[in-house]
Amino acid sequence: MTEKLSGLIAATYTPMHEDGSLNLALVPNLVNHLLRNGVGGLYVGGSTGEGMSLTTEERQAVAEAYVQAAGGRLPVIVQVGHNSLKEAQGLARHAAELGVTAISATSPSYFKPGSLDVLIDCMAEIASAAPETPFYYYHIPKFSGNDASMVDFLPAAAERIPSLRGVKFSDLYTADYQSCLELDHGRFDVLWGCDEMLLSALVVGARAAVGSTYNFMAPLYLRAMDAYDSGDLPAARSHMSAVLKILRVLNGRYVALAPAMKFAMGVIGLDCGPCRAPLDSVSQEAGQALRQDLLESGLSDFVPRRDTAFSEQ
Repeated sequence: MTEKLSGLIAATYTPMHEDGSLNLALVPNLVNHLLRNGVGGLYVGGSTGEGMSLTTEERQAVAEAYVQAAGGRLPVIVQVGHNSLKEAQGLARHAAELGVTAISATSPSYFKPGSLDVLIDCMAEIASAAPETPFYYYHIPKFSGNDASMVDFLPAAAERIPSLRGVKFSDLYTADYQSCLELDHGRFDVLWGCDEMLLSALVVGARAAVGSTYNFMAPLYLRAMDAYDSGDLPAARSHMSAVLKILRVLNGRYVALAPAMKFAMGVIGLDCGPCRAPLDSVSQEAGQALRQDLLESGLSDFVPRRDTAFSEQ
């Protein structure tokens, strides 16, 4: 991969049956849906995919399912981070054998790296297991507890990780994000990771973004991006306002955000099942109210017609 990624990259869900087992038969329909809605890549096994709650064998099976379903039609990045660096290396080797576009990894989050050097050591150990596969660090301090400066990380890590391509930047500090984009004349590929602030990221130079809600309302984000690119900032703000209206419902009183977002996939006709503990799942009573509020907030625009099959290419 020599070119930087662009457009919307969906942080994919891991579909499950009601008993919590994997429902990988749904993956081809999920990928076809994303392609039809203009999504330009897949990020597998991250926070949205509940990667940290899956076994190593399950994570490998999920990666295999998405790579097979993608069939080379769009880039696939597999998140291989783990509290055990040895397990992370195994996941990295497996992903490389699948021929993925890139791998990505979070920082260990139980015993946390105590310095920038130790963080780089950890990422270098993981990346060394797949040395020919581009590597993206997954910067998500809210969950990893590691708030190392990416402006410092990128140039230092590049000296020790030959395969380093960039960062998935899931933090709200657009000033730091802009500085990362501008490092060494734009050397690094820095993927924006906060859906609700996509427009802010575009203003400072983002060209690619990874997000959960691109799974069920990608067209709204794409309209915002197109409007921004054409210089129509009021239209871009209007499209993002429509996004925020739906996000306010997802962040509302019914259930935590992660299970609410997974529930939204069922609302548009792609039931990805419950979340795995310790995440909550949406109760039947809460689900009825949440479904109605989501449809009234604008998600109804993304429910396919009855004559449109998700299995269509």
